[in-house]
Amino acid sequence: MMLYRINLWLCFLCICLHLNAQENDGENFPPPEIPQEIKVSKAINGIQLDGFLNEKDWQTAEITEDFFRIEPRQGGKIKYKTQVQFLYDNKNLYVAAFCSDSLGLRGVRIQDLRRDFDWGENDIFGVALDPQNLKQYAQGFQTTPYGNQRDFQNFNGNSFDTGWNTLWRVRTQRTDKGYSVEMAIPFKSLRYNLPENGNTIEWGMTLVRYARRDIEVSTFPAIPQSFTPYRMTYAAKLTGIEVPPPSANIRVEPYTLYKYDENKEGASLTTKTSDPKIGIDAKWAINPKTVLDLTINTDFAQADVDRAINNLERFNIFFPERRQFFLENSGIWAGGLQQSIRPFFSRRIGLQGEFNATPAPIDFGARFTQRTEKSALAGLFVRQRETENSAAVNFGVVRYLKNYGRENNIGVMVTHRADDSYAELNLENNSNTTITIDGQIRPTSQWDVQYLLSSSIDKSTGKTGYAGRIFVGNDSNKFYYGWVTEYTDANYNPRMGFVRQNNVIRHNPGGYYIWRPKNIDWIRRWDPGMFVNYNHDATDPSQFQQASLYIFPIFTWFKDNSFMETSFTPTWQNINFEFAPLGLEIEQDNYFYTRYLVKYNTDQSKKWSGDVGYNFGNFYNGTRGTISAAARFAPVPHAALTLDYEHNTIKDVGINNSNLTTNLYSANLRLALNPRLQLSTFYQYNSFNEQGRWNTRFSWEYMPLSFIYLVFNDTQTDIFDPSINTKQFISKITLLKQF
Repeated sequence: MMLYRINLWLCFLCICLHLNAQENDGENFPPPEIPQEIKVSKAINGIQLDGFLNEKDWQTAEITEDFFRIEPRQGGKIKYKTQVQFLYDNKNLYVAAFCSDSLGLRGVRIQDLRRDFDWGENDIFGVALDPQNLKQYAQGFQTTPYGNQRDFQNFNGNSFDTGWNTLWRVRTQRTDKGYSVEMAIPFKSLRYNLPENGNTIEWGMTLVRYARRDIEVSTFPAIPQSFTPYRMTYAAKLTGIEVPPPSANIRVEPYTLYKYDENKEGASLTTKTSDPKIGIDAKWAINPKTVLDLTINTDFAQADVDRAINNLERFNIFFPERRQFFLENSGIWAGGLQQSIRPFFSRRIGLQGEFNATPAPIDFGARFTQRTEKSALAGLFVRQRETENSAAVNFGVVRYLKNYGRENNIGVMVTHRADDSYAELNLENNSNTTITIDGQIRPTSQWDVQYLLSSSIDKSTGKTGYAGRIFVGNDSNKFYYGWVTEYTDANYNPRMGFVRQNNVIRHNPGGYYIWRPKNIDWIRRWDPGMFVNYNHDATDPSQFQQASLYIFPIFTWFKDNSFMETSFTPTWQNINFEFAPLGLEIEQDNYFYTRYLVKYNTDQSKKWSGDVGYNFGNFYNGTRGTISAAARFAPVPHAALTLDYEHNTIKDVGINNSNLTTNLYSANLRLALNPRLQLSTFYQYNSFNEQGRWNTRFSWEYMPLSFIYLVFNDTQTDIFDPSINTKQFISKITLLKQF
């Protein structure tokens, strides 16, 4: 009966989406056969980077202003006009823009001044460059009216590497007619190929403007609404740039650090350490296609701390990577687009043991990346130091990716982890290897096929395991539908990777309709739909594990981009193993229950914003209600206070019909004098384990990508009567020099 209901829902959804696809098949348009060209002039009199655009060279530079609107409706008249110009000299490519706004400063929407800000909350202007004309790769440079920076790499228009930071500068000015932008992007920060004759080149380029007040997104050149502005098959061409020959492009970043740690049990001081530390990171662009990164005595003191989560599900929780060295170029590794099967997951590096979250020092690391129009080759090696609780470890990964056709690729990746022997813990040499084949096929601009097949070989168990994933999806202006199937057997053990669950086959088909009503001006977009999630054993496919139907009839963005969702999730569970989420022991049995969700968030770009959600219904043999709420007050871009709260009320659950209440409180205060001088304070308290955590971080970018950090961490197991208390103070200075 359960499978019948799922198939009935799925067939109904597919019929609706198929009819809609036939009706709206012409909404997307293909890339141009001949891209538009923008002639770039050379600056003769020099550019002073101040955002004023009053130099003589800007007065004569060609203006690009034929932007195409993609939000809130594709095509039509643009309300917020944007004019863009390009110049270059012997060192930099310059990008200037004037972003018109009739309200001037009163119309600006920006939440804070942090670097690598999120898309969606701020006014944004940006440029994406494809200096090697790869069509599948872009380097993005974006800013706000206040001049904070966001840079990233994008792969195939989908995958983002937001950890990529490069050397560039931007300044802005705000006027009563809008705001101006002036960027300087050094040629040394870009990877480009020189032609066989001469040094005049052409690059792929797209532009994007986001006017947040009216949710207007416009691009140059025209790109369909269903794609990101970084789909470089649609790119225009910058022509006439006379670039200098590639030189010995070396970037070094030494650092010095002082760290003080203190641990207490009750009133007794158990340990105290006070250590200085020095190290260095280096980047060598061997040629425009090849980059070598080195790190010695690596430190990640400035990385953001993880947020606490109370896990009530049967699956492993995925915590994203936050360390800069591993974030950069992370999009090139197989499986990096998803959180279910990752043969390589860098968070496994730098830990004392596989299930111990205590950091282990890294002696040195190296990363090699070579990217051409036809292929990409990457490698990573890291040496982790021995500690009192863990052996030394060598981590290695090699990746090769071959591009073919317009936007297709196939790749292979090998990871190898080798643990040294360790007499104190009676550990012998151990190793783990994975071999992965993956790829992407894009037969048309809106169809995507992604596949992955991986095997693991573990020396300690002598077992070989397998995992695989296939995704097929269609993404257009009017609908989305797709199918994911994932397979992970009981023996698949990537000790350098991450899997959501072992011994499972998961099917996740579904889709949604995209409706932008023309006659209801207070609704911007409504996406009703459904997804099926069906899990069964890999060793015995007839053995059912879990299934659910996520049905969301109301999934609506309003005119100001506030949002409402009402959904319900019928769920079937087969608990045939020992399972005790948050200590609630669940009896081994079959369960069916339905949960409901009501959620609303206000316009996130205003000075006051917030969201609230209520997830309620049955939960195994009892009930569970979850209230989540958040509020943010950002009176000026220089100050923002965010408060988050989650409350769980669980009743009559498990063998003992237990009751449980949990509260999770979070607060974050961010203060900024400007985009380069900031103070952030974060506090979180979890009533379940009575743990409170402070993290305070001061950062000053005193030179481009050179920082002074002051970090304070404080963790207590009981804030009212601390039994265990850990305090840490870190001061760190980095200096970046590019030669």
